[in-house]
Amino acid sequence: MKKGIHPENYRPVVFKDMSNEDVFITRSTMPAKETIEIDGVTYPLIKVEISSTSHPFFTGKAKLVDTAGRVDKFMSRYGNRAKK
Repeated sequence: MKKGIHPENYRPVVFKDMSNEDVFITRSTMPAKETIEIDGVTYPLIKVEISSTSHPFFTGKAKLVDTAGRVDKFMSRYGNRAKK
């Protein structure tokens, strides 16, 4: 590896999947405002909406994630065109 091009502040960070409450620890440089204690050790906490444990591609389940009614809006505009 080249010297001086990689960040120096890698540290263990907890990522928490908010859709299924799964947590995993990895190293990251992302800033975190919250902390969480796991096994007596306090880690910075980063909340994510979806991860590999809840994403339909990785789980094999066709779970629809619709946070803003986008699917309903699409179906109201374009959903009935095939019937005409």
